[in-house]
Parts: sequence; structure tokens; C-alpha cells
Amino acid sequence: MTFTKYLAACAAALMMTGPALAAPVAVSTVLDPQEQMRFEMGDGSKHFVLAVRREGVSEGDGVLAGANVTEFGWHDINPPQAGDPQGYLRFTAENGDVAIIKFTVRAVFMKGEDKPVLHDDGFWELVNGTGQFAGLRGVGHLKIEPAGGPKRLFTLTGEIADAP
Repeated sequence: MTFTKYLAACAAALMMTGPALAAPVAVSTVLDPQEQMRFEMGDGSKHFVLAVRREGVSEGDGVLAGANVTEFGWHDINPPQAGDPQGYLRFTAENGDVAIIKFTVRAVFMKGEDKPVLHDDGFWELVNGTGQFAGLRGVGHLKIEPAGGPKRLFTLTGEIADAP
């Protein structure tokens, strides 16, 4: 083997063992409340805190698609000013592997035709996982929208890759 071919083979081997590129994620999940507690402030305002466990199944593209999803949320809402939802989403793949997503959202009420319109936008971060999700990190945008009654549509876009 010539020295040039040896260098080419080494370079190819290094490229194959290098860090993986980030994979895109785009999933939506309609989450249906299973348990919730609403805490009113009792000060004459509309301010309340909602502790909630919601469940659903994710649809879309990427490693989180097709998973069962459980939200453990704490939604601090003060209409018509703003709110601060936060919590965790547990994605459980068909094989039992788990991805834990931490989310933070800022809720902003905007003037609507008949009543204020709520905009819930924030970010998510993959903070832990088992099996296929072990050793991965991820980050992206999260949007929460009404999905009929107490149900909410969570839409996550972003990317997931090996941890540094």
C-alpha cells in the first residue's frame, strides 16, 4: 500500500468515527389531561396555576415520532397579561426507551376580535434518556395551541445529536 493510499484510508476511517451530524426533529402531539389541579390566587384577579399530567402520541419526523408522550407541567397563567408554562415531556418509544424533554414557554396574550388570543411559544431541551436516547442532546422550538376543550397541541421542531 502506498503512503497516499494509507493516508486516504486513515482519513476515511476518521470521518466514519467522527461525531454524528444533528438529526432534525418535527413532531406534534395532542395531549389530553389525565390529572390536573388548578390553584386560584384568590386576589380577585384571573391569575391561576395549573399542575397537569397530559398524555398523547407523537406524530411527525425524527427519533421522537411515534412515541407515547406524557407531560408533567406547571402552567402559571395571568390573563390577560402573560404566563409561564414549564415542565417535562417524557417520550416513550415502542421498545420502552425513554427521552426526557424539559420545556419553558412564555405565554403572551394578544388582542383578538372577540377576546384576547393566547400565543404560547418557547423552547425545549433533551436532558436525559435511556436506550437509543442515552447520550443524546437536543434543542428546539415549542409551540402550544388549543386542540379542543382541555386538550393541547404541542409542536416541537429542532434537532437531536450525540452529546459533546
